[in-house]
Amino acid sequence: MLRKYVIERDIPGVGDLGPTQLGEAASKSNAALGKLRGIQWQHSYVTRDKTFCIYLAESEEAIREHSLLSGFPVARITEVSGVIDPSTERKCELVSA
Repeated sequence: MLRKYVIERDIPGVGDLGPTQLGEAASKSNAALGKLRGIQWQHSYVTRDKTFCIYLAESEEAIREHSLLSGFPVARITEVSGVIDPSTERKCELVSA
């Protein structure tokens, strides 16, 4: 079963990369993913010096293997235990009623 993870990567200056460079990074990641099973990249948030990547994976080990193949560092892997958004408040009100 695939679980959702947030992967924090320390990549100095990543926020200054242009579309071409980000596309090349995505291509590199996709090439590594093509060699693996049990892992899917959903999307990434890019900040000044970090990326926060959302993956579905069978295990943390699959994420670490992707890191080795792609060359992108892993600072932290956190499994997602749930999701909330602004509508969560309303859902709680409906359950309580």
